Amino acid sequence: MVLDAEKYYRIMVDGSDDSWNARDSHMHDTLQRLANYYSPNSKAIIWAHNTHNGDARATDMGRAGMHNIGQLARETWGKDQVHLVGFGTYQGSVMAGERWGAEMKVMPLPSGRPGTWEDVCHRAGKGQNMILLPNVLQQPLFEKRIGHRAVGVVYNPQRDSVQYVPSVLRNRYDAFVFVDTTQAVHALKIKANPTEMPETYPWGV
Repeated sequence: MVLDAEKYYRIMVDGSDDSWNARDSHMHDTLQRLANYYSPNSKAIIWAHNTHNGDARATDMGRAGMHNIGQLARETWGKDQVHLVGFGTYQGSVMAGERWGAEMKVMPLPSGRPGTWEDVCHRAGKGQNMILLPNVLQQPLFEKRIGHRAVGVVYNPQRDSVQYVPSVLRNRYDAFVFVDTTQAVHALKIKANPTEMPETYPWGV
């Protein structure tokens, strides 16, 4: 972990785009180490942002030479053993920061732009929530390469138009959960006991 961290920050200082691949390679290597530790038959559930989870080869990320943990997991264990589930939403609100290091706040999420996967799902479901299972994603409609919104830790509603990643949905995910109107996450209302050592010490708060 120390070696990977050193490599990652050295790449960041150099200003190279390889920092993305270094991060996701570390995620995949960690998953491999955990799988080997528990047993060849062990299973894992990985919660990650769509850009890390959905197979990068089905997006313009793949064309740019970038990979992610979803792609690497499929390559390591085979598509039959790895199930990638994506999430999307049409409108609502999100919790994010305006820039790296900024304080998180609730932001409005504009309606999905016309012609994007968010718009397609909104119109197909008539404003309802949906789960697109593998047999649905195999329909010809999902062979199209069109925009799929990516809202991360950093987000700006005024720049929503550039937050879309061209994606072939059937190749990016094995299933897709669509929530038409989402509501921003919120922090759990837990008060720490000042007389006890934090459970995550020294790794977090």
